[in-house]
Amino acid sequence: MKNKLKVYRAMFDITQEELAKKIGVSRQTINYIEKGKYSPSVSLALKLAYFFNCKVEDLFILEKEDLNESTLTKGVN
Repeated sequence: MKNKLKVYRAMFDITQEELAKKIGVSRQTINYIEKGKYSPSVSLALKLAYFFNCKVEDLFILEKEDLNESTLTKGVN
């Protein structure tokens, strides 16, 4: 999953450490999210979006390769 967390941090002129403290996670968590090594929980994604006053979809981009075949079939049979 791609994300724009680093871009939003730059827009708000806030360090990883400052952001981590404000939302209650470690700096390493922020770093791993930014590098795409960790996908945040729904709760954490919502906290980040709330902090930056944006939608979760503005911060995180789900790409087709992130989906499995069963996810790609729309509707219920």
